[in-house]
Amino acid sequence: MQQVTSLRELADLVRGRKELYVRWAPSPEHRPGTSRDELTGVELPGLSVNPLEPEPWWRDQPLDLWLARKLYDYCHLQHERRRDTKPWVLSGRIAGTGPDNEPLLTDPEPVARISTDVLDEARDLLQQHAKEDAQWGPLRRPPELDRA
Repeated sequence: MQQVTSLRELADLVRGRKELYVRWAPSPEHRPGTSRDELTGVELPGLSVNPLEPEPWWRDQPLDLWLARKLYDYCHLQHERRRDTKPWVLSGRIAGTGPDNEPLLTDPEPVARISTDVLDEARDLLQQHAKEDAQWGPLRRPPELDRA
């Protein structure tokens, strides 16, 4: 399986093949077929993934910046889940949408592993492009629901 070692390499992969997704897991086969909603425990009809192809509104913005944002948003998963959690590029069929509006992938096909060097490059690129007053960081669900 291919190992992606730079944002440029990931961008080339995305340009050359439509409908690619990133999934954070110890391996591409981890929990084959389904994911669970962390909040309710409900089994979902596919794997939670995030699309790597830019939205039309991104227009002429750099693809590597789009990919950096997509990777950085969920990079906290490598620390909050199992230590061997890493990002994988998958293809497959979308079976629906999960509770966080993420696509749910069935028939996953592993395409590539994304190295940790790419995550460092993504963070550095985002730091260069972030607005000076922007407060940003990876997405993170709070550990408890606010019951106030």
